[in-house]
Amino acid sequence: MSDEDNTNDTSDLGGTANEPSDNNADWGDESTNEHDDAQAAAFAPVSDTSAPSSMDSEINLDVILDVPVTVSMEVGNTKISIRNLLQLNQGSVIELDRLAGEPMDVLVNKTLIARGEVVVVNDKFGLRLTDIISPAERVKKLK
Repeated sequence: MSDEDNTNDTSDLGGTANEPSDNNADWGDESTNEHDDAQAAAFAPVSDTSAPSSMDSEINLDVILDVPVTVSMEVGNTKISIRNLLQLNQGSVIELDRLAGEPMDVLVNKTLIARGEVVVVNDKFGLRLTDIISPAERVKKLK
């Protein structure tokens, strides 16, 4: 096959080099602007979210009541180097940042919600809540 045959063979391209191909018909004319057919989007007006709506009073909380959460009690914490951590063995004592008798933190999904004191009930540990953190205080700690 010569070079002349390669330049004239346009069967794979859908036409000759001088004729427009039907395969390109879907692409449209390059001179037309695709944005000419665009229409302005209509948005609903934004309502004031500060006032409770009638839908807020109809929210059914039963949907979330069975969602499991992790409740934990934090006795205290400390920072320790990896060197000292690796040297710990049975009987080692780690000093915590909390004083004896100080209330323990109650965390739900790692968020402080209350404080309380440790109690023993039927040979099991428990926690008597002494202070509940208000939602407003929890929001302040997020900032």
